[in-house]
Amino acid sequence: MSPRYRSLSRQVRGTLRGLRGDGRGSLLVAVAIGWAFTLGMRFIVPTLLPQIEATFHISDAYAGLAITTLWIGYALMQFPAGVLVNRIGERRLLTASLCLSGVSMLVLGFAPLFGVFFVGSAAYGLGSGLYGPSRGTVLSRTFTRNAGAAFGVTLAIGSLGSAFLPNIAAGVVGAVGWRAILAGFAVPFFVMAALTWRVVPERPSEDKRPTSDSSNADAVSDGGESTASALPDFGELLGTLSDRSILLATLSVAILLFAYQGITAFLPTYLQTKGLSQGTAALLFGFMFVVGAASQIVAGSAADRIGIKPVLLVVTAIGVVAPIALTFVSGKLAIAVVVGILGTRMAVNAVTNSFIVGALPDHLQGSAWGFIRTGFFLVGSLGSTFMGVFADANRLNLAFVILGVLSAVALGLYALLPNE
Repeated sequence: MSPRYRSLSRQVRGTLRGLRGDGRGSLLVAVAIGWAFTLGMRFIVPTLLPQIEATFHISDAYAGLAITTLWIGYALMQFPAGVLVNRIGERRLLTASLCLSGVSMLVLGFAPLFGVFFVGSAAYGLGSGLYGPSRGTVLSRTFTRNAGAAFGVTLAIGSLGSAFLPNIAAGVVGAVGWRAILAGFAVPFFVMAALTWRVVPERPSEDKRPTSDSSNADAVSDGGESTASALPDFGELLGTLSDRSILLATLSVAILLFAYQGITAFLPTYLQTKGLSQGTAALLFGFMFVVGAASQIVAGSAADRIGIKPVLLVVTAIGVVAPIALTFVSGKLAIAVVVGILGTRMAVNAVTNSFIVGALPDHLQGSAWGFIRTGFFLVGSLGSTFMGVFADANRLNLAFVILGVLSAVALGLYALLPNE
Protein backbone atom coordinates (compact mmCIF):
# COMPACT_ATOMS: atom_id res chain seq x y z
CA MET A 1 0.00 0.00 0.00
CA SER A 2 1.46 3.35 -1.03
CA PRO A 3 2.02 6.14 1.54
CA ARG A 4 -0.44 8.36 -0.33
CA TYR A 5 -3.15 5.68 -0.18
CA ARG A 6 -2.49 5.07 3.54
CA SER A 7 -2.74 8.79 4.20
CA LEU A 8 -6.03 9.03 2.33
CA SER A 9 -7.35 5.95 4.14
CA ARG A 10 -6.46 7.47 7.54
CA GLN A 11 -8.11 10.73 6.54
CA VAL A 12 -11.36 9.01 5.56
CA ARG A 13 -11.41 6.87 8.75
CA GLY A 14 -10.75 9.94 10.90
CA THR A 15 -13.53 11.83 9.17
CA LEU A 16 -16.05 9.03 9.76
CA ARG A 17 -15.07 8.63 13.43
CA GLY A 18 -15.82 12.30 14.01
CA LEU A 19 -19.37 11.85 12.73
CA ARG A 20 -20.46 9.21 15.24
CA GLY A 21 -21.84 9.39 18.77
CA ASP A 22 -25.10 10.51 20.42
CA GLY A 23 -27.19 8.92 17.69
CA ARG A 24 -25.60 11.04 15.00
CA GLY A 25 -24.25 8.03 13.16
CA SER A 26 -27.69 6.43 12.74
CA LEU A 27 -29.16 9.73 11.61
CA LEU A 28 -26.38 10.22 9.07
CA VAL A 29 -26.80 6.70 7.70
CA ALA A 30 -30.57 7.06 7.29
CA VAL A 31 -30.37 10.49 5.67
CA ALA A 32 -27.54 9.40 3.38
CA ILE A 33 -29.19 6.16 2.21
CA GLY A 34 -32.48 7.96 1.67
CA TRP A 35 -30.59 10.45 -0.45
CA ALA A 36 -28.92 7.61 -2.37
CA PHE A 37 -32.31 6.33 -3.54
CA THR A 38 -33.69 9.84 -4.09
CA LEU A 39 -30.74 10.85 -6.23
CA GLY A 40 -30.08 7.48 -7.83
CA MET A 41 -33.55 7.22 -9.30
CA ARG A 42 -33.02 10.43 -11.27
CA PHE A 43 -30.15 8.80 -13.12
CA ILE A 44 -31.92 5.50 -13.72
CA VAL A 45 -34.19 7.26 -16.22
CA PRO A 46 -31.29 8.51 -18.40
CA THR A 47 -29.88 4.98 -18.42
CA LEU A 48 -33.21 3.55 -19.58
CA LEU A 49 -33.93 6.26 -22.16
CA PRO A 50 -33.55 3.96 -25.21
CA GLN A 51 -36.25 1.62 -23.91
CA ILE A 52 -38.52 4.43 -22.69
CA GLU A 53 -38.23 6.33 -25.97
CA ALA A 54 -38.97 3.17 -27.92
CA THR A 55 -42.06 2.39 -25.82
CA PHE A 56 -43.60 5.84 -26.19
CA HIS A 57 -42.11 6.67 -29.63
CA ILE A 58 -40.66 10.00 -28.51
CA SER A 59 -37.56 12.00 -29.51
CA ASP A 60 -34.52 12.90 -27.41
CA ALA A 61 -35.90 16.40 -26.96
CA TYR A 62 -39.14 15.09 -25.44
CA ALA A 63 -37.18 12.72 -23.22
CA GLY A 64 -35.01 15.62 -22.09
CA LEU A 65 -38.13 17.65 -21.39
CA ALA A 66 -39.46 14.89 -19.12
CA ILE A 67 -36.22 14.98 -17.13
CA THR A 68 -36.36 18.79 -17.04
CA THR A 69 -39.91 18.57 -15.69
CA LEU A 70 -38.69 16.32 -12.89
CA TRP A 71 -36.08 18.90 -11.94
CA ILE A 72 -38.55 21.78 -12.23
CA GLY A 73 -40.85 19.98 -9.80
CA TYR A 74 -37.87 19.43 -7.53
CA ALA A 75 -36.91 23.11 -7.77
CA LEU A 76 -40.40 24.41 -7.08
CA MET A 77 -40.59 22.45 -3.83
CA GLN A 78 -37.38 23.86 -2.38
CA PHE A 79 -38.84 27.06 -0.98
CA PRO A 80 -42.04 25.51 0.44
CA ALA A 81 -39.96 22.70 1.91
CA GLY A 82 -37.56 25.19 3.45
CA VAL A 83 -40.45 27.06 5.07
CA LEU A 84 -41.95 23.81 6.33
CA VAL A 85 -38.66 22.87 7.99
CA ASN A 86 -39.28 25.72 10.43
CA ARG A 87 -42.90 24.67 10.91
CA ILE A 88 -42.99 20.89 11.20
CA GLY A 89 -39.34 19.80 11.33
CA GLU A 90 -37.07 17.61 9.27
CA ARG A 91 -38.38 14.27 10.53
CA ARG A 92 -41.84 14.70 9.00
CA LEU A 93 -40.52 16.25 5.79
CA LEU A 94 -37.93 13.56 5.11
CA THR A 95 -40.46 10.79 5.76
CA ALA A 96 -43.13 12.44 3.61
CA SER A 97 -40.63 12.92 0.79
CA LEU A 98 -39.68 9.25 0.74
CA CYS A 99 -43.33 8.13 0.80
CA LEU A 100 -44.35 10.47 -2.02
CA SER A 101 -41.33 9.41 -4.06
CA GLY A 102 -42.35 5.77 -3.68
CA VAL A 103 -45.88 6.50 -4.90
CA SER A 104 -44.57 8.42 -7.94
CA MET A 105 -42.30 5.48 -8.85
CA LEU A 106 -45.45 3.35 -9.15
CA VAL A 107 -46.99 5.98 -11.44
CA LEU A 108 -43.89 5.98 -13.66
CA GLY A 109 -43.68 2.21 -13.84
CA PHE A 110 -47.33 1.69 -14.73
CA ALA A 111 -47.76 4.74 -17.01
CA PRO A 112 -49.82 3.64 -20.06
CA LEU A 113 -49.04 6.83 -22.04
CA PHE A 114 -46.15 9.27 -22.20
CA GLY A 115 -48.45 11.95 -20.78
CA VAL A 116 -48.88 9.88 -17.62
CA PHE A 117 -45.14 9.20 -17.50
CA PHE A 118 -44.60 12.96 -17.82
CA VAL A 119 -46.95 13.58 -14.87
CA GLY A 120 -45.20 10.88 -12.85
CA SER A 121 -41.86 12.53 -13.56
CA ALA A 122 -43.17 15.87 -12.30
CA ALA A 123 -44.69 14.15 -9.26
CA TYR A 124 -41.37 12.55 -8.43
CA GLY A 125 -39.72 15.95 -8.65
CA LEU A 126 -42.26 17.47 -6.29
CA GLY A 127 -42.08 14.62 -3.77
CA SER A 128 -38.31 14.32 -3.78
CA GLY A 129 -38.06 18.10 -3.54
CA LEU A 130 -39.03 17.91 0.12
CA TYR A 131 -35.82 16.00 0.85
CA GLY A 132 -33.06 18.46 -0.02
CA PRO A 133 -33.77 21.42 2.31
CA SER A 134 -34.63 19.22 5.29
CA ARG A 135 -31.55 17.08 4.65
CA GLY A 136 -29.39 20.20 4.57
CA THR A 137 -30.72 21.77 7.77
CA VAL A 138 -30.75 18.56 9.83
CA LEU A 139 -27.11 17.90 8.91
CA SER A 140 -26.05 21.49 9.56
CA ARG A 141 -27.86 21.50 12.92
CA THR A 142 -26.62 18.06 14.02
CA PHE A 143 -22.99 18.30 12.87
CA THR A 144 -22.12 21.81 13.98
CA ARG A 145 -18.33 21.32 14.03
CA ASN A 146 -17.88 19.17 10.94
CA ALA A 147 -20.78 20.05 8.64
CA GLY A 148 -18.54 19.90 5.57
CA ALA A 149 -17.60 16.30 6.31
CA ALA A 150 -21.25 15.34 7.04
CA PHE A 151 -22.41 16.90 3.78
CA GLY A 152 -19.53 15.22 1.97
CA VAL A 153 -20.40 11.76 3.30
CA THR A 154 -24.11 12.20 2.56
CA LEU A 155 -23.55 13.41 -0.98
CA ALA A 156 -20.95 10.70 -1.51
CA ILE A 157 -23.44 8.00 -0.53
CA GLY A 158 -25.89 9.65 -2.90
CA SER A 159 -23.30 9.45 -5.64
CA LEU A 160 -22.78 5.75 -4.92
CA GLY A 161 -26.51 5.26 -5.31
CA SER A 162 -26.27 7.08 -8.62
CA ALA A 163 -23.43 4.76 -9.60
CA PHE A 164 -24.91 1.40 -8.69
CA LEU A 165 -28.65 1.81 -9.23
CA PRO A 166 -28.41 2.73 -12.95
CA ASN A 167 -26.02 -0.20 -13.48
CA ILE A 168 -28.46 -2.56 -11.81
CA ALA A 169 -31.20 -1.17 -14.03
CA ALA A 170 -29.10 -1.55 -17.19
CA GLY A 171 -28.19 -5.10 -16.23
CA VAL A 172 -31.74 -6.34 -15.76
CA VAL A 173 -33.75 -4.20 -18.18
CA GLY A 174 -33.45 -6.83 -20.92
CA ALA A 175 -34.94 -9.47 -18.63
CA VAL A 176 -37.65 -7.57 -16.74
CA GLY A 177 -38.25 -4.36 -18.72
CA TRP A 178 -38.03 -0.75 -17.63
CA ARG A 179 -41.53 -0.67 -16.11
CA ALA A 180 -40.78 -3.35 -13.51
CA ILE A 181 -37.54 -1.60 -12.60
CA LEU A 182 -39.15 1.77 -11.93
CA ALA A 183 -42.17 0.35 -10.11
CA GLY A 184 -39.94 -1.97 -8.09
CA PHE A 185 -37.95 0.93 -6.70
CA ALA A 186 -41.04 2.05 -4.80
CA VAL A 187 -40.25 -0.62 -2.19
CA PRO A 188 -36.93 0.79 -0.89
CA PHE A 189 -38.48 4.25 -0.70
CA PHE A 190 -41.19 2.97 1.65
CA VAL A 191 -38.63 1.03 3.72
CA MET A 192 -36.40 4.10 4.10
CA ALA A 193 -39.41 6.21 5.07
CA ALA A 194 -40.05 3.90 8.03
CA LEU A 195 -36.36 3.93 9.05
CA THR A 196 -36.11 7.71 8.79
CA TRP A 197 -39.15 8.20 11.00
CA ARG A 198 -37.49 5.96 13.58
CA VAL A 199 -34.01 7.53 13.78
CA VAL A 200 -34.43 11.24 12.95
CA PRO A 201 -35.48 13.15 16.08
CA GLU A 202 -38.03 15.91 16.23
CA ARG A 203 -36.63 19.37 15.62
CA PRO A 204 -35.81 20.96 19.02
CA SER A 205 -38.48 23.41 20.06
CA GLU A 206 -35.94 26.19 20.59
CA ASP A 207 -35.09 26.05 16.87
CA LYS A 208 -38.63 27.24 16.19
CA ARG A 209 -38.41 30.28 18.45
CA PRO A 210 -37.69 33.66 16.90
CA THR A 211 -34.53 35.64 17.50
CA SER A 212 -34.72 39.22 18.69
CA ASP A 213 -34.40 40.63 15.17
CA SER A 214 -36.75 38.26 13.34
CA SER A 215 -40.16 39.51 14.45
CA ASN A 216 -41.37 39.96 10.90
CA ALA A 217 -40.80 36.29 10.17
CA ASP A 218 -42.42 34.89 13.30
CA ALA A 219 -45.80 34.63 14.94
CA VAL A 220 -46.79 34.10 18.57
CA SER A 221 -49.47 31.57 19.42
CA ASP A 222 -52.25 32.31 21.91
CA GLY A 223 -50.46 30.23 24.50
CA GLY A 224 -47.37 32.42 24.28
CA GLU A 225 -45.16 29.86 22.50
CA SER A 226 -43.24 31.33 19.54
CA THR A 227 -43.25 29.55 16.20
CA ALA A 228 -41.84 30.36 12.80
CA SER A 229 -44.46 31.69 10.40
CA ALA A 230 -45.45 29.79 7.33
CA LEU A 231 -44.57 32.72 5.09
CA PRO A 232 -41.40 34.57 6.14
CA ASP A 233 -40.87 38.11 4.90
CA PHE A 234 -39.96 37.91 1.20
CA GLY A 235 -37.81 41.04 1.41
CA GLU A 236 -35.81 39.45 4.19
CA LEU A 237 -35.28 36.36 2.06
CA LEU A 238 -34.04 38.45 -0.86
CA GLY A 239 -31.83 40.28 1.61
CA THR A 240 -29.83 37.11 2.20
CA LEU A 241 -28.56 37.49 -1.39
CA SER A 242 -27.20 40.93 -0.55
CA ASP A 243 -24.40 39.04 1.15
CA ARG A 244 -21.79 39.04 -1.61
CA SER A 245 -20.42 35.61 -0.74
CA ILE A 246 -23.85 33.97 -0.73
CA LEU A 247 -24.76 35.63 -4.05
CA LEU A 248 -21.53 34.56 -5.76
CA ALA A 249 -21.81 30.99 -4.49
CA THR A 250 -25.47 30.80 -5.56
CA LEU A 251 -24.78 32.05 -9.08
CA SER A 252 -21.85 29.68 -9.45
CA VAL A 253 -23.73 26.62 -8.31
CA ALA A 254 -26.68 27.51 -10.58
CA ILE A 255 -24.38 27.52 -13.62
CA LEU A 256 -22.66 24.31 -12.56
CA LEU A 257 -26.02 22.62 -11.96
CA PHE A 258 -27.12 23.52 -15.49
CA ALA A 259 -23.98 21.84 -16.80
CA TYR A 260 -24.34 18.90 -14.42
CA GLN A 261 -27.97 18.22 -15.35
CA GLY A 262 -27.11 18.36 -19.03
CA ILE A 263 -24.15 16.00 -18.64
CA THR A 264 -25.92 13.43 -16.49
CA ALA A 265 -29.14 13.43 -18.53
CA PHE A 266 -27.42 12.44 -21.78
CA LEU A 267 -24.00 11.04 -20.90
CA PRO A 268 -25.09 7.38 -21.36
CA THR A 269 -26.64 8.30 -24.72
CA TYR A 270 -23.53 10.28 -25.73
CA LEU A 271 -21.20 7.43 -24.82
CA GLN A 272 -23.20 5.10 -27.05
CA THR A 273 -22.60 7.51 -29.97
CA LYS A 274 -18.89 6.85 -29.36
CA GLY A 275 -19.41 3.16 -30.07
CA LEU A 276 -19.98 1.85 -26.54
CA SER A 277 -22.79 -0.58 -25.71
CA GLN A 278 -25.62 0.41 -23.37
CA GLY A 279 -24.14 -1.79 -20.64
CA THR A 280 -20.66 -0.31 -20.98
CA ALA A 281 -22.08 3.22 -21.08
CA ALA A 282 -24.01 2.50 -17.86
CA LEU A 283 -20.86 1.08 -16.26
CA LEU A 284 -18.86 4.23 -17.06
CA PHE A 285 -21.80 6.37 -15.95
CA GLY A 286 -21.66 4.58 -12.61
CA PHE A 287 -17.88 4.92 -12.47
CA MET A 288 -18.30 8.69 -12.74
CA PHE A 289 -20.45 8.68 -9.60
CA VAL A 290 -18.02 6.45 -7.70
CA VAL A 291 -15.25 8.97 -8.38
CA GLY A 292 -17.69 11.72 -7.44
CA ALA A 293 -18.44 10.02 -4.12
CA ALA A 294 -14.76 9.81 -3.17
CA SER A 295 -14.25 13.41 -4.29
CA GLN A 296 -17.12 14.65 -2.14
CA ILE A 297 -15.76 13.03 1.03
CA VAL A 298 -12.25 14.33 0.41
CA ALA A 299 -13.41 17.81 -0.63
CA GLY A 300 -15.80 18.18 2.31
CA SER A 301 -13.08 17.25 4.77
CA ALA A 302 -10.51 19.44 2.98
CA ALA A 303 -12.84 22.44 3.11
CA ASP A 304 -13.14 22.03 6.89
CA ARG A 305 -9.33 21.97 7.18
CA ILE A 306 -7.91 24.35 4.56
CA GLY A 307 -10.84 26.51 3.57
CA ILE A 308 -13.66 26.58 1.07
CA LYS A 309 -12.30 28.81 -1.69
CA PRO A 310 -9.17 26.80 -2.59
CA VAL A 311 -11.20 23.59 -2.83
CA LEU A 312 -13.86 25.20 -5.02
CA LEU A 313 -11.27 26.67 -7.39
CA VAL A 314 -9.44 23.38 -7.88
CA VAL A 315 -12.54 21.25 -8.38
CA THR A 316 -14.26 23.73 -10.70
CA ALA A 317 -11.12 24.16 -12.81
CA ILE A 318 -11.10 20.40 -13.42
CA GLY A 319 -14.79 20.66 -14.30
CA VAL A 320 -13.97 23.19 -17.02
CA VAL A 321 -11.53 20.90 -18.82
CA ALA A 322 -13.23 17.50 -18.48
CA PRO A 323 -16.41 17.97 -20.61
CA ILE A 324 -14.39 19.56 -23.42
CA ALA A 325 -11.78 16.79 -23.27
CA LEU A 326 -14.52 14.17 -23.56
CA THR A 327 -15.34 15.35 -27.07
CA PHE A 328 -11.79 14.63 -28.27
CA VAL A 329 -11.07 11.19 -26.79
CA SER A 330 -11.90 7.76 -28.19
CA GLY A 331 -11.38 4.20 -27.01
CA LYS A 332 -12.77 2.68 -23.82
CA LEU A 333 -9.74 3.38 -21.63
CA ALA A 334 -9.35 7.04 -22.62
CA ILE A 335 -13.09 7.64 -22.31
CA ALA A 336 -13.13 5.96 -18.88
CA VAL A 337 -10.31 8.21 -17.63
CA VAL A 338 -12.06 11.39 -18.76
CA VAL A 339 -15.44 10.25 -17.41
CA GLY A 340 -13.78 9.57 -14.04
CA ILE A 341 -12.23 13.04 -14.04
CA LEU A 342 -15.65 14.44 -14.95
CA GLY A 343 -17.01 12.91 -11.74
CA THR A 344 -14.81 15.09 -9.54
CA ARG A 345 -17.03 18.09 -10.32
CA MET A 346 -19.60 16.61 -7.90
CA ALA A 347 -17.38 17.67 -5.00
CA VAL A 348 -18.52 21.25 -5.56
CA ASN A 349 -21.96 20.39 -4.14
CA ALA A 350 -20.72 19.27 -0.73
CA VAL A 351 -18.55 22.34 -0.24
CA THR A 352 -20.97 24.93 -1.61
CA ASN A 353 -23.99 23.50 0.25
CA SER A 354 -22.30 23.60 3.64
CA PHE A 355 -20.94 27.09 2.91
CA ILE A 356 -24.30 28.62 1.95
CA VAL A 357 -26.30 26.95 4.74
CA GLY A 358 -23.71 27.96 7.33
CA ALA A 359 -23.76 31.58 6.14
CA LEU A 360 -27.53 32.01 6.39
CA PRO A 361 -29.18 33.68 9.42
CA ASP A 362 -30.36 31.10 11.94
CA HIS A 363 -33.98 32.27 12.02
CA LEU A 364 -34.24 32.07 8.21
CA GLN A 365 -32.01 29.10 7.59
CA GLY A 366 -34.67 26.65 6.42
CA SER A 367 -36.78 29.05 4.33
CA ALA A 368 -33.81 30.96 2.89
CA TRP A 369 -32.00 27.75 1.95
CA GLY A 370 -35.16 26.50 0.23
CA PHE A 371 -35.58 29.84 -1.56
CA ILE A 372 -32.00 29.74 -2.84
CA ARG A 373 -32.26 26.08 -3.87
CA THR A 374 -35.43 26.84 -5.85
CA GLY A 375 -33.51 29.43 -7.84
CA PHE A 376 -30.47 27.40 -8.73
CA PHE A 377 -32.41 24.18 -9.41
CA LEU A 378 -34.77 26.00 -11.77
CA VAL A 379 -31.75 27.17 -13.73
CA GLY A 380 -30.17 23.73 -13.56
CA SER A 381 -33.32 21.93 -14.70
CA LEU A 382 -33.02 23.48 -18.17
CA GLY A 383 -29.77 21.60 -18.81
CA SER A 384 -31.59 18.38 -19.74
CA THR A 385 -33.76 20.03 -22.39
CA PHE A 386 -30.74 21.95 -23.69
CA MET A 387 -28.88 18.68 -24.27
CA GLY A 388 -31.94 16.97 -25.73
CA VAL A 389 -32.26 19.63 -28.42
CA PHE A 390 -28.57 19.28 -29.30
CA ALA A 391 -28.91 15.47 -29.32
CA ASP A 392 -31.74 15.62 -31.85
CA ALA A 393 -29.53 17.85 -34.01
CA ASN A 394 -26.58 15.41 -33.65
CA ARG A 395 -24.51 18.20 -32.07
CA LEU A 396 -23.72 16.74 -28.65
CA ASN A 397 -20.00 17.47 -29.10
CA LEU A 398 -20.77 21.18 -29.35
CA ALA A 399 -23.10 20.94 -26.35
CA PHE A 400 -20.34 19.46 -24.16
CA VAL A 401 -17.96 22.25 -25.21
CA ILE A 402 -20.57 24.86 -24.27
CA LEU A 403 -20.98 23.23 -20.84
CA GLY A 404 -17.21 23.48 -20.33
CA VAL A 405 -17.30 27.19 -21.19
CA LEU A 406 -20.16 27.78 -18.76
CA SER A 407 -18.16 26.01 -16.05
CA ALA A 408 -15.36 28.50 -16.69
CA VAL A 409 -17.80 31.33 -15.91
CA ALA A 410 -18.62 29.64 -12.58
CA LEU A 411 -14.89 29.34 -11.88
CA GLY A 412 -14.51 33.08 -12.36
CA LEU A 413 -17.33 33.75 -9.90
CA TYR A 414 -15.78 31.45 -7.29
CA ALA A 415 -12.50 33.33 -7.73
CA LEU A 416 -14.30 36.48 -6.54
CA LEU A 417 -15.19 34.91 -3.19
CA PRO A 418 -13.33 36.60 -0.33
CA ASN A 419 -10.30 34.83 1.06
CA GLU A 420 -10.95 33.23 4.44
